Amino acid sequence: MSALLAIDTSTSRTSVGLIVDNELIWSAYEDGATAHAEAVPRLVQKALAINNEISQVIVGMGPGPYTGLRAGIAFAQAFAWARNLEVTGVCSLDAIVCKASEYTAATDARRKEIYWAKYEGGKRVDGPHVNKPAEVIGKLFVGEGAHKYGLSAEVSYPDVSVFHLLARVDEPMYLRRPDAVPTLER
Repeated sequence: MSALLAIDTSTSRTSVGLIVDNELIWSAYEDGATAHAEAVPRLVQKALAINNEISQVIVGMGPGPYTGLRAGIAFAQAFAWARNLEVTGVCSLDAIVCKASEYTAATDARRKEIYWAKYEGGKRVDGPHVNKPAEVIGKLFVGEGAHKYGLSAEVSYPDVSVFHLLARVDEPMYLRRPDAVPTLER
């Protein structure tokens, strides 16, 4: 029996799921853009109460705000290291589920911007990028970032139940330059 622990902190929502034999058996989330570091251990503890035999950890690598991503990625790496497990990263935008054949997935990048990627036939064909919403052209937008800026009527977040089906990503997707820069670069 293969049990996968899925973690995503790329949005204002912290999500954790438990996937056993390719089926989601438990998931939960907590909302709060600054509460990822506290929410992840609480949610993982609940998942472990259901099944403590984790064989792999899958974590959303963004795009997303630096601090939120680091909270989820660092927890996933530490948890996996402590249990001698593999950690796999995925693009969080790829986990925004939409039944349409063509759409643009978007999450809130703050600063009046969105992280976005375009999809055709369920595959990412452009992105991820970070832009002002007005700069992004598309027909159908999905995701909490699209909702916040009036591009869609539906709020949706990355769905941890599909993490095990997504392509692997090796590095966090930080799409902005850091706010803090050395004095010589200012």
